[in-house]
Formats: sequence, structure tokens, C-alpha cells
Amino acid sequence: MKRSVAALAMVAAVPLVLAGCSSPSEDAEGTTSITLLSWTGEEQMTPVLEAFAEAHPEIKVEASYSPPVAEYIQTLQTQVLSGTAPDVFLVAAENKTNLIDGGHVVDLSGEDFIENVAAFNMDTYGRDGAQYGLSLSSWAAGYAYNKDLLAEVGATEIPETWDEFLELCQDLKDAGITPFLESVDQMPTTVSAMIGAKSSTMDTTLDDEIFSGESSFEDQWTGVLEEYNRLYTEELVSPDVVALDGDMVRDEFAAGRVAIINAGPWIIGPVKEAAPDMDWSFGKIPGLDGGSPYVAGAAAPGYAINSASDEAHQEAAKVFLGWLASPEGVEIAQAQTNDVTVTSDFDPPVDPIFEPLAASIRDGQLYLPMIAWQRSEDVLNVEAVAQIQRMIQGQIPPKQVAEALDAKLASS
Repeated sequence: MKRSVAALAMVAAVPLVLAGCSSPSEDAEGTTSITLLSWTGEEQMTPVLEAFAEAHPEIKVEASYSPPVAEYIQTLQTQVLSGTAPDVFLVAAENKTNLIDGGHVVDLSGEDFIENVAAFNMDTYGRDGAQYGLSLSSWAAGYAYNKDLLAEVGATEIPETWDEFLELCQDLKDAGITPFLESVDQMPTTVSAMIGAKSSTMDTTLDDEIFSGESSFEDQWTGVLEEYNRLYTEELVSPDVVALDGDMVRDEFAAGRVAIINAGPWIIGPVKEAAPDMDWSFGKIPGLDGGSPYVAGAAAPGYAINSASDEAHQEAAKVFLGWLASPEGVEIAQAQTNDVTVTSDFDPPVDPIFEPLAASIRDGQLYLPMIAWQRSEDVLNVEAVAQIQRMIQGQIPPKQVAEALDAKLASS
């Protein structure tokens, strides 16, 4: 991964000369084929693509899939470097700098289909007035909890403070219930929310201070990491969690084998299908040091068009993005993902299970380090995840995680 990141940075320094993954293609009926790399799963994406095919039979979308986040970023980086990148892919927090600086994505400014999209979402994946990713929703992630399992220890919801949350986890463990699981193959939801809550109380943002050199990761992150690490040092969660991805954690929750997990709206459909009778809801991440509960979140990754694709493919890709941004496209995708969409011509229904987090999206009370970081977000993210996993396994203390981030920022 580190080699791929470094290599992509080198590519970003020279003009883009790579070809798209498919040469101009048009079949006998005049159908243009474009390629898509999706990180929304095939099951959720299929109804969207089928509806697009019905609306635009002249364009065929050939989709491939890679799960978020690390695997998707790795897959796309490899494709960009090898000249096999698809016509349409996702620009995300973790890869936006390399994709934009490297000239790998088309500027969507002036396209009709972005007019009804919230400026916050478009600007998240833009720079200097140019806009490179069609972000149609924002997301928030917190804790999903099984009400019946919490009731076994006399609890009704996620507590507001971290100390109370750890006490709840201990009560659940004592009752023979696995209290909590969090996928840590990407930036932990808990850490993101805690850092965001801290930053929200500062006169200047936490990241402004770090990236200006006025402060450091060691100063700003160490205390949060120490609190987070209590889950593992107090043996409330097994270090073996490093082997679990988000789908595995979700499936444990749907099976009723864990009381609380980190999650966002993307689990609602699969959990309802697997456990239709489960009584469950969402809550925010408990606050530290008297602070308020908070959530992780950001503008959703944006659909981008490969600048190396030929003109015919780019035009077909714009038709596809335009349909995705239409009320019909947004409605179909929203029904599959339960995302809180941000287009002005569609009012998304919010599942009651997710309603406790929806207000944070509407109020913009969201934080994701990779969005807030002002440079080198790709290599910093890889470093953070790797070092946090080492911390969870007891190999290094929290302070060393933060020191490693400072060293990585200084060298990038």
C-alpha cells in the first residue's frame, strides 16, 4: 500500500498520459459502453444500474466492485498506475489530493447536473472553484445498538459520556454478552468522532493548528487515543477485532451476538433483511471530559470521470452522472443505501432507526480526519490505521501512534 501511494504521488507530478481501461466502444446498435468502479456493493448498485439502463439504453455501464475504504483506494491506485482505470470511479477523502493534483479527474464545473447538489458536498471534492466529484449525500456514523441486549443490563440507549459507555460495556460483558465491536480496517469511527468533538470546541480547528505547525498530532490526539484504547486495555474488546472488516462486524450484530457496533446507514438494509424482528437503533459516540456526543461523517465520496477516457466515453459518463443526480436516480439509490441525500429536488425519507444521527448531517456536525487533513491525507490515513491496529494489539502506546503521524506529516 505504501509503495502504491508513493508511486501515485510520483505519477501526480507529471502530466497524465494513461489511457482508460477500455478503448472507445460502440456496438452494432450504437450503444456506448462505459466502465465503473463502485464501492457501493453489487447487491445495492444493481437496481440503480438497471434503472439507468432502462432510461438510457444507448449507454451500457460495465461495473466492477471493490469494498471501501482501503481496498477500494488500493484497487483504484493500481488501475490508475497501470492505465486500466475505469471511465467513472469514486473520489474520496483518502484519494482526492492525488487524483486532483495528478489531473486524473474531469472538472465538472458548469455541468447542469451539479446545480441541485449542496455546495458543501461539491466543494468537498473541489479546489479553486473547480469541482471534481459528484457527491449526492452526506453520511454519519455512530453506534448501532440492540435494544433487547441492552435491556438485559438495565440500559435503554447509548450513554452520553465515555466513562458511562465503558461501564455499560463491562455490565454487558459480565452478563455474558459481547458488548462492542468496531471495524478497525479503516479509521475507527470512535476516534474520528472524538477528534471531531474536540475540534468543535476550539477557537481554531484542531487541524488548522496541526497543519500550520502551531500544534501536533501528539498534542491533540494522544489523550483521545488513550481513552479509546481503554476498550482494549480494560479487556472489554478483544484485540482480535483487527481481523474483522465492516461486513463481518455487521453480520455479528445482525445475528444478535454483539450488543453495540460502529456503523452508518449502509447497514440498515442488510440488518433488516437478516434480522427483521430485531429492535435496534443508532446513537452518537459518547463524549469525553464533559464534552457532547458526536458522530463521524462527511460528504459521501463523489462520482468522478477519468480524464484519460476519450471524449465519447466522457460524454457518456456525464449522461450517467446526470441521471444519478436526477430525482429518479437519487430516489432509487437512496432506497438501496438509506443515505441522507443532499439534492434540492428530492427529499429523502429517513429510516426511524437512523433518525438519531440525521440531525447531525442536517446541522453539519460531522467530522472525518481524512477530509479535514489539509495535505497528505492518503499516507496519513494509511499510517494512522496501521499504528492504531498496533496499539490495539498492545504493541505500542497511544502516544507513539500520534508521534508516528507527526513523523509521517513531516516527511510527506
